[in-house]
Amino acid sequence: MWDKPHLLRMITNLLVAASLLLLAYGALRYVLQLPVFHLRSVQLTTAPVHVDIEQLNKVVKNAVRGGFFSVNLEQTRRAFEQLPWVRKVSVRRKFPWSLEVSVEEHVALARWNNSELVNTHGEVFAAQTSETLPGFIGQPDTSAQVTEMYAALGKPLAARGQSIAQISLSPRFSWQLRLDSGMVLELGREQVEQRLARFVTVYSYSLAARTNAVSRVDLRYRNGFAANVLSGLDGIGARPAQGLGRGFRG
Repeated sequence: MWDKPHLLRMITNLLVAASLLLLAYGALRYVLQLPVFHLRSVQLTTAPVHVDIEQLNKVVKNAVRGGFFSVNLEQTRRAFEQLPWVRKVSVRRKFPWSLEVSVEEHVALARWNNSELVNTHGEVFAAQTSETLPGFIGQPDTSAQVTEMYAALGKPLAARGQSIAQISLSPRFSWQLRLDSGMVLELGREQVEQRLARFVTVYSYSLAARTNAVSRVDLRYRNGFAANVLSGLDGIGARPAQGLGRGFRG
């Protein structure tokens, strides 16, 4: 190798270039750590509704590391997203010497299995609220499915002045509703929306004035449904507080 000057020159040039790169990198890191490049503030784009300001300040104090150029934006974003009520966070540098943090909060839609909450995207999250919310009962990983069905079934009921207090999806994927009036609707696994539409049509003509006396309606019939009543109702063939009444033909 010593008798090949061109090879020696190439190796020397590579070593010099590498040394210069390392020197430049070290100098850049040193410069970026100077006080002039320190972060001066962390700014929120909007005021939070549910997220506690003290918890946000704690994240800023404990998780925001480095200066304006050296701060790890991804690590900072993940730290903010660990807070209750935080769904998504975006973090960006804002000249001069600030971070801008945009926080998207969860919007609670319902309670999930009496222990957590479901947001409007059908995602389960852990938080506390005193809001009056409907109940969602379902199996693991079915929150999006339950949310979608809640929206689909709620529309025809809302048109009749009723709302869903609880929607349940059983381990066998059978649907059940409890309305705000206390009435329970058994919808089964198939043609759920069609069955509810049939009930709503007949309800508006036959049962609307007697809602308080109907405790449960079984819609798992091919052409009709059966009602369980709390007291005798003339004209619908039901027995007082006994079993299922006569099937209604829709």
